Order: sequence, then C-alpha cells, then structure tokens
Amino acid sequence: MLDPQSRALLDLMTERGVPPIHTLSPDEGRRMYRDRRGFTQPVPPPVGSVRDLAAPGPHGTIPLRLYRPAGVADAVALPLLVYLHGGGWVIGDLDTHDVACRTLAAGAGIAVLAVDYRLAPEHRFPAAVDDCIAAVRFARAEAAALGADAARIAVGGDSAGGNLAAVACLALRDAGEALPAFQLLIYPATDMRAVAPSHTANGQGYMLTADSIAYYRGHYMPDAAEWADWRASPLLAADHAHLPPALVLTAGFDPLRDEGRQYADALSGAGVACQYICFERQIHGFVTMGRVIDEANTALDLCATALRRALGTPAGG
Repeated sequence: MLDPQSRALLDLMTERGVPPIHTLSPDEGRRMYRDRRGFTQPVPPPVGSVRDLAAPGPHGTIPLRLYRPAGVADAVALPLLVYLHGGGWVIGDLDTHDVACRTLAAGAGIAVLAVDYRLAPEHRFPAAVDDCIAAVRFARAEAAALGADAARIAVGGDSAGGNLAAVACLALRDAGEALPAFQLLIYPATDMRAVAPSHTANGQGYMLTADSIAYYRGHYMPDAAEWADWRASPLLAADHAHLPPALVLTAGFDPLRDEGRQYADALSGAGVACQYICFERQIHGFVTMGRVIDEANTALDLCATALRRALGTPAGG
C-alpha cells in the first residue's frame, strides 16, 4: 500500500494540474522545483552558521554552501558531509536542498558542505561528475579552513546526487586517493540503462516516471553508448571492493528501487560494510518533503544517526 500521505500529495498534484517534468524546459523545471519547496518542505531548522563559498573546478568555480550546527565553537574541527543534491542532473540547487542539509547538520552534529555542480543540458556528462569529485578533493584539502576534520569526511546525496556520490567514491579509489569515511546514498540512480524490474512496476503514477527518467537522461547523456560508463552507472563498475562503508536508502514505489538495492548488494558482495533500508510505502523524492510526508523526517533522522555513528563526535567533543 502506498503511504496515505504520499497518495494525498500525488492526488493533489493531479487535481491542481501540476505539469509533469518531461513537459517542461529545463529552466521551467528548475523554477517549478524551487517554487514547490514552500509547500512540501518543513520550516528550515536552525543551525549555527551558513556560509556560501566556492571551490576551484576543472571548468570554473563551483558554488558551495557550508553549514555548521549550533552550539559548536568555530575552532572545533567537525566531521563533514559533502552533500550532492538530487534533480536528475538537470534541476535542483543549493536552495532546493537547504532544509535537508540543515536537518542533517543539526541532527548529526556535523558540518555539511552542499555542492552546486553544473547541470545539463548546458553541461552534459561528465561535467557533474568532474565537479563533484573536485568538491570532495577541495573538502579534504581545505578541511582546516572549513572547520572540518579531514579524516572524517563523508559524501552523500539523493537520487542523481546519490549517483554522483557513489561515482566519486569509485573515482577516488581508482585514483589511489584517500577515501571518504562513509557514503550516504539516498535512492541513488546506479544503472543508466533503466532495466531493473522496478522501472516497469513503478514506471508510472509515482512522481518519478519512465517519461521523466528519459527526460533527465536525455538531457544529461543523450548518447546511449555512454550509459554503461561506470561514471554514469556505478553499478556497472568492474569492482566494488575497498569502497567506503555505506547506507543505501530506497523507496518501495520508486522506479530506482531495485538498482539501489542492487548497488547495496554489490557493495556487500565485495566486502564493503553496507546497510540497506527500503521505505516500502514511499515514492521517489520523499526525503525532502517532510512538511507533507512524515516518513521523510523519519528517514532524515535515520540518515543523521548513521552519519553520527560513522563519523563520531567533533574532535575534542
């Protein structure tokens, strides 16, 4: 059974004639995604500080936003989560995921560095990948300036952001660099071929549809020959060993459900410590909708607990 609150949201969107994302231009989709925040997202929780920054990237500067929880002195080196927002590599920004980042910072007692990576179709694959890897490297290199502990940096994200977080971990491992201490993958896209059974079972009627997946993929990587590239489909990487411990969270009525579970299984099968949790009655995208879906708040609380356990307390805390 679909969660009644999710059902009510879907029905209301139909009643109000909210246009499907695949019928909009990227600019229109971005505007609608931002405007919808006020209806579906909770009141932003208080944090100690919020600061806009920028990191050097391979193709220009990358806007960032740094959150620190309340009640922690600036001199304290905090564990840090590099957060990569969702939105199909086409929509989403620092503002659309501001509440989620604040919630994780406050709930886990850690710093959060949100990344405003370049979006398609203006910047197609692998632009977002390049930006996100650069952002993780920046966080590690500039940890002291960020008030962070370089040894306790995690990477995470939702949907497209979960995809990019998984890819960043693979890329850093293959480059022989220091790895993040943890990866938080919230209903991640892991296989661009979209062949898992849940793509058929949940392909219509549950917010993220087969049409919208095709829309996002078409803007991000229109060349089907690229879909098997592990930088787009981390599930298809040759090896999943020696990656950071992970929490993979999925939703039961999500087309991406099965590929999220498959990625968790691939990590576990390769000897990586991985927890997998499916919110069986939920839809894709629910985690940022805590004003209208109570289980969104439960999910973020769970993520915050996992981050706190994986990263520990502040240095000296």
